[in-house]
Amino acid sequence: GIGKSTTSCNISIALARRGEKVLQIGCDPKHDSTFTLTGFLIPTIIDTLQSKDYHYEDIWSEDVIHKGYGGVDCVEAGGPPAGAGCGGYVVGETVKLLKELNAFYEYDIILFDVLGDVVCGGFAAPLNYADYCVIITDNGFDALFAANRITASIREKTRTHPLRLAGLVGNRTSKRDLINKYVEACPMPVIEVLPLIEDIRVSRVKGKTLFEMVGSEPSLNYVCEYYLDIADQILSQPEGIVPKE
Repeated sequence: GIGKSTTSCNISIALARRGEKVLQIGCDPKHDSTFTLTGFLIPTIIDTLQSKDYHYEDIWSEDVIHKGYGGVDCVEAGGPPAGAGCGGYVVGETVKLLKELNAFYEYDIILFDVLGDVVCGGFAAPLNYADYCVIITDNGFDALFAANRITASIREKTRTHPLRLAGLVGNRTSKRDLINKYVEACPMPVIEVLPLIEDIRVSRVKGKTLFEMVGSEPSLNYVCEYYLDIADQILSQPEGIVPKE
């Protein structure tokens, strides 16, 4: 609820604007990560697999990869039924299918949009495939508490994977006193802090990214610059850190 998916979609387009071929994978049972890129809820990997009785050979790229705004390709992993199954299994099946389709290595950047409640290893599964993790937070205690849990899971993953924390992105943040306190206690880069901008919330309701809205509302150009700055920092291939919670 702090704008992870909205931020992810805008970063994906910013990366595409910089000439990268981008795939965004939504890893949330709500399967609405890519909504502002496509304008509708696309079919999930797990639903498609179930409809084909898990016969991978019967699935084509166009069944699961959908074109989004700005040339960003979109995939929704979906989620296990409530009270049954594991989110990590769903992410694993998604990566397995994309590899079967020879799609996983076709992109310059694959962005996993993951919910922040790291209560089990399942939802930390995308970290197994990632070079960098970027934590989206706001200036509230609850979001920073969740960020700290993610920090702990990143540190664990770095023992066995070449993963690094690129840093924090503050969203919907008119003040940043708690973010500053947190990074003082747990040193890590702050990539960007976006102020409380009503148009970002409105974009989600409209099912459009800021980059699409700016076509009819040039005054929003300054918001797009925030996302382009985040994209540039990611593309600079920062050293990143092994954080300590």
